Amino acid sequence: MRLIIRLFFQGLLILLPAVLTIYLVYAIFTALNNTLFSALSSLFQQMFPLLKPGLGASLLAIAFTLVVITLVGALASNLLGQFILNKFERLMKKIPLIKLLYNALRDLFQAFLGEDKRFDKPVLVSLGEDGTIRVAGFITADDLSHWGLEQDVAVYLPQSYNFAGNLIIVPASRVTPLQQPAGEVTTFIVSGGVSSRKDEH
Repeated sequence: MRLIIRLFFQGLLILLPAVLTIYLVYAIFTALNNTLFSALSSLFQQMFPLLKPGLGASLLAIAFTLVVITLVGALASNLLGQFILNKFERLMKKIPLIKLLYNALRDLFQAFLGEDKRFDKPVLVSLGEDGTIRVAGFITADDLSHWGLEQDVAVYLPQSYNFAGNLIIVPASRVTPLQQPAGEVTTFIVSGGVSSRKDEH
């Protein structure tokens, strides 16, 4: 009986991460399909009456979305495109609630996906004077002089088993840079310290 229970939990440990990953990808795709892709499919069916609803229309909607994203990226790489995008950003920043959401989301995606990545400086922050208790995070701003905080830095502390986190302002003297890759540190924090490089070998 103990052998069966042990094998069951061993199988569970192997399957759960894979199943949850596949489920999250499926959930994201389903959300896109129920909103963006379905709306585009309906539009294409109105534009092309011979196009029947189903897989063909959905694939066309997905292809169109990928093309539009690529074209926007190409547009942003030239002067005319930058001018248009700057006008769009100024418009978004004039609407109070939209401004808050747009700026936060834009900066977040820029930090992860943009050329000026912000989560690429992993550090340890000492919580006490003796440095015995430390937390891991990422420096997101090393110059806070415009706030009158010349000696401080901003450190983002991701939470374990969560996509949330906390931003703290600490003296730079309490921050110790880490030499590990940012992705490895992120995995270590999010997994609650369970995941480490040795697990990959």
